[in-house]
Amino acid sequence: MKSVVAIRHVDFEDLGIFEPILEEFGYRIRYLDPGLLGPDALEALDVDSPELMVVLGAPIGANDEALYPFLGAELDAIRHRLESGKPLLGICLGAQLIARAMGGRVFPMPEMEVGFSDLYLTREGLEGPLHHIGNPDVVLHWHGDMFETPPGATRLAYSHPCSHQAFAVGEQVLGLQFHLEVDPARIEPWLIGHAAELAAAEVDPVELREQAQRHGASLRERGQRVLREWLKNAEAAHAID
Repeated sequence: MKSVVAIRHVDFEDLGIFEPILEEFGYRIRYLDPGLLGPDALEALDVDSPELMVVLGAPIGANDEALYPFLGAELDAIRHRLESGKPLLGICLGAQLIARAMGGRVFPMPEMEVGFSDLYLTREGLEGPLHHIGNPDVVLHWHGDMFETPPGATRLAYSHPCSHQAFAVGEQVLGLQFHLEVDPARIEPWLIGHAAELAAAEVDPVELREQAQRHGASLRERGQRVLREWLKNAEAAHAID
């Protein structure tokens, strides 16, 4: 059975709507929680063995290893995975860490981008799996930092507040600043877990809940289509059975 290791930093920021697609493709899912297990768990992780590695989001910064020491070990694990050439998916913080590992910058935006709003695809983005999103169409944004598309990667998407929203390296690496994985039907833990962050950014949780209900079915369908095509391409490129 194929395996995927998902590095998870906050319990409710999981694989979401991606989980059933991974199971459909025959993956056994394993979560690794460095916030609970510490840097040693990342240092002991065999990043070469899993057919797929996913690095998920968190309400901390990609440059915060002085505050959260496990991030240094996580960056090392990502660099090793990149060297292996095997499929790697990063979401929000995960994409920022991949960008850093590849030599790109991660820096604060003038203000947070939180909520359901439009994403625009570049020409290259339209030619790959992200074309299922639409151009433009609504996705869930939830970040205060932005990555710079790293050297050797291709910029795939942007929004008006954030000029770098997605990048790819061939078929094997995909970084998404936005949260395509979130199940809108399970938005409540996000509203509770990020209550202080939402209040500081003056974002109304009632409005976010209403947006999730309005866009939920479409986002689930489009997000799963993106993952299916990306997995198919990544597996074909790397002969994963």
